[in-house]
Amino acid sequence: MELYDGPLDVKEIFGRWLDEEAASNYGAYIPFVGTIRAEDGIEALSFDIYEPVLRVWFDVWQEKAKARGAVVKMAHSIGDVPVHTSSYVSAVFSPKRRVALELIEEFVEDFKANAPIWKYDVKNGERIYAEDRSTPMDGSGLLA
Repeated sequence: MELYDGPLDVKEIFGRWLDEEAASNYGAYIPFVGTIRAEDGIEALSFDIYEPVLRVWFDVWQEKAKARGAVVKMAHSIGDVPVHTSSYVSAVFSPKRRVALELIEEFVEDFKANAPIWKYDVKNGERIYAEDRSTPMDGSGLLA
C-alpha cells in the first residue's frame, strides 16, 4: 500500500510494479486507475485517510490474494487531486487470468465501500465535505 501527497504518477507506479513482479511468473496483470472527473463545478477532490485502519483493511486483502496465489497492490492520494488526474490505482498480479479478473473487481468494490477515506469537493479553493461520496465507518462519530 502506497500513499502520496497530491495526484498520482500513474506511469511511474505501474512501471515500478511491473518491474517488481517481472520475475514472478504471473500470467495476468490487471490494473485499475481512478481519475477525478470534472463534474458539479469541482476543481479537485481532496482526501483524508486514516492510515492505521486502511493498513489493516489492505493487509486482509493481501491475505485473500495470497490464498489464491495472487498479489494485490494499491496507491492512493492524500490531499488535493485536480480533475483529470488520478487519486487511486490498484492492480492484481496472478498466475491465472480468471483469478486476476475476479480479484480486481472484488478489491475495487470493497475499497469503494469500506476503505477509511473521507472525500471533499474543492470548489473555489474551498474544501467541502462530500458526504454522498464518503462512507461512514461503523462505530465512528461523536454519538457512536
